[in-house]
Amino acid sequence: MRFALDESHEDFASSIDALLTKSDMPAVIRAWNTGDTAAGTAVWQRLADTGVNGLLVPEEHDGLGADAVDLVVALEQLGRHAVPGPVVETVAVAPLLLAAVAPDRLGALAGGSLATVAFAPHAPYAVDTGVADLVLHVADGTVSVGTVGRVRESVDRSRRLSEVSPSETLGTTDTAAAFDVGVLASAAQLQGLGRTLLDTTVEYAQQRKQFGKAIGSFQAIKHHCAEVAVGLEMARPLLHGAAIAVRDGLPTASRDVSAAKVACGDAAYRAARTALQVHGAIGYTQEYDLSLWITKVRALVTAWGTPDVHRARVVDALEKAEIAGVAS
Repeated sequence: MRFALDESHEDFASSIDALLTKSDMPAVIRAWNTGDTAAGTAVWQRLADTGVNGLLVPEEHDGLGADAVDLVVALEQLGRHAVPGPVVETVAVAPLLLAAVAPDRLGALAGGSLATVAFAPHAPYAVDTGVADLVLHVADGTVSVGTVGRVRESVDRSRRLSEVSPSETLGTTDTAAAFDVGVLASAAQLQGLGRTLLDTTVEYAQQRKQFGKAIGSFQAIKHHCAEVAVGLEMARPLLHGAAIAVRDGLPTASRDVSAAKVACGDAAYRAARTALQVHGAIGYTQEYDLSLWITKVRALVTAWGTPDVHRARVVDALEKAEIAGVAS
C-alpha cells in the first residue's frame, strides 16, 4: 500500500495553505469567538470557491466527487490554520448523509452553505448552529433536520455546542460510513493542528534566549520537540492508510480510522503540552495566538468519539480478526 501523496495532492494542499495564510486566521478566529462571524464566513466562501466544501459532493450536484485521501489533504490544512466553524460536519459528514437521504440539498453545500450535525451517541452536540444553513440530527440510522436547543460552551471559544432534537425526518440509511468519515476528518484536523504547534514551538525556541543562549540549543528542549515530531510523523501513515481504507471500502476501514484518530489525537495533544511547556504561561493566555491552537486540540481530542471509544473499537476489531483467523 502506497501512503505518499502525489503532486496533485501537494498542489491542492499548497493552494489551501496560501489562501488561509493570506486570511489572517488569528484575527478571524478572535472575531468568531466574540460572535462576529463575518470574516470567518468569508473565508468559508473562499474555501468553497476552491472546491473544499464540495470535495465529497458528487459532480452531478456541482461538487468535485473527490475521495477520502483528498479529504484528508484538505482537512489537515484547515487544521493547520485552526479554521473555525463546523469543519468536519460541512466538508465530510453532511455530504455523505445528504447523498443518501436528500441529494437535492447537496448543491447548496458545494456552493458554500455550512452544515452541522448532531450524531448520537459519540457526537451528540452540533457545532456552531448559529452559522449553519442546515442542522442535521442523526440517531439509529434516521437522518432528520434538527431543531436547536440549549447552547453549551467549549474549552475552544470558537466552538459553540448545541443540543439538537429531530424535527423533519429526511430518511433512514446506514450511517456508519458517515461516522467513520467524520472520525477520519477529525483526525486530519488534529494532525494539522499538531504540525502548527510544533512549528511554532521550534521557531520560538530558536528565538527565546536564556543565559545568553537560545533555549532551542538546550538538550531538554530538543528532546521534547523531537518526541513531538516523531509522534506526528508516526501518526501520518496511519491517517493516510485510513483514508485509503475508506476510499477503497476495505473491511478494516472502521478500525483504521479509529487508530488514526487515537494516534493523531495523542500526537497533537503532546504537541500542545510541549508548546505550553516551552512557551511558559504566556502560551495559554488569550492574547497569544498559540492559545487558539492549544484549546482547539483539547476540544477535538474528544470530538467524534473519545480516545477510549476509539481504542475500544481497535481492540474489538483485532480480537474479531484473531477469532476469525483461529476459526479458519
